[in-house]
Amino acid sequence: MYAIVEIAGQQFKVRKDQKIFVNRLHQEEGTDVTFDTVMLKAEGNNVEVGAPKLAGASVEAHIIKHIKGDKVLVFHKKRRTGYQKMNGFRPFLTQIQIKDIK
Repeated sequence: MYAIVEIAGQQFKVRKDQKIFVNRLHQEEGTDVTFDTVMLKAEGNNVEVGAPKLAGASVEAHIIKHIKGDKVLVFHKKRRTGYQKMNGFRPFLTQIQIKDIK
């Protein structure tokens, strides 16, 4: 069984007991959250597709910890002018574990 759910502005394909990293959520570590924007739910050959979301479907998750991700380098260059610029940042992420798909 899996579902496609929108979490923090991005869509993820999730299964029960799966751990994923998402953009930083505002809830505390150790709390449970429920995501109601479920686009698709599949169990075996039975697939339910929402338009745009399924009514009554939800995904429950547990927030494990808040972390900073790996450094992302952003490089800009304009050819033949000698212009080069490199910036980098570390995104703020939240690790969650999917508890149940309803």
